[in-house]
Amino acid sequence: MGIRDRTEGIPARPVDDAQIRAYLSALSREVDMVQLLEPVTHRSDLYGWAGWIHWETSGAHFYAWERPRLFFSVDIYTCKEFDPDVAAAFTADFFTARTIVARSF
Repeated sequence: MGIRDRTEGIPARPVDDAQIRAYLSALSREVDMVQLLEPVTHRSDLYGWAGWIHWETSGAHFYAWERPRLFFSVDIYTCKEFDPDVAAAFTADFFTARTIVARSF
């Protein structure tokens, strides 16, 4: 059975490629996941940044927009248990998020 967590928020400033890569690798350590490869990112001129990391027990996706407003969304899906509150708090701190909402299901 998989565990899924979504965290969304408003970062203090626009999020870039280097931040996404650093965040996804650091998130791996924070929730004790085994990282299988370096994070992958892509930028769409229309929709902003996307990033993904592959873990031994699944992975995480990250999305960031600059317009129409600053916003990010992180989806974690894994077969290994983790503390979603730790993931949400780490995410808020990493991006100095003014507003954050998290939900596990």
